[in-house]
Amino acid sequence: MHSYLLILVMSLVTAFIRFAPFVIFKKKTPAFITYLGKTLPSCAMAMLVVYCFKDISLEIGSMIPQVVSALLVILIYKWKHNTALSIVVSTIVYMILIQKVF
Repeated sequence: MHSYLLILVMSLVTAFIRFAPFVIFKKKTPAFITYLGKTLPSCAMAMLVVYCFKDISLEIGSMIPQVVSALLVILIYKWKHNTALSIVVSTIVYMILIQKVF
C-alpha cells in the first residue's frame, strides 16, 4: 500500500509540474521563457557532446568507436531528420564496436 501512495504522489507532482506553466502563463508567455525555450535544447545537446567525449583516450583503438558513432549520429540525422533513429542506430553501432571489434 505504501508503494502505491508513493507512486500516486509522484504522479500528481509530475502532472502538476507539467501543467503549471500553462496555468501560470495562459495569457502571454514572458519573453525570457520563450528565449529559454529556444536556447536550452542547443545548450543541453552541447553539454551531452562534451560529456560523451570527456574521457576520450588518444589511443586509436578506444577513440575510433566514439568518433564513428558521433559521425553516424550526424549523418543519419542529416539524412532522415530523425533524432531517435540517429541515437538508436549509433548506440547499437557503438556497442557492437566496443564489444566485438575493439
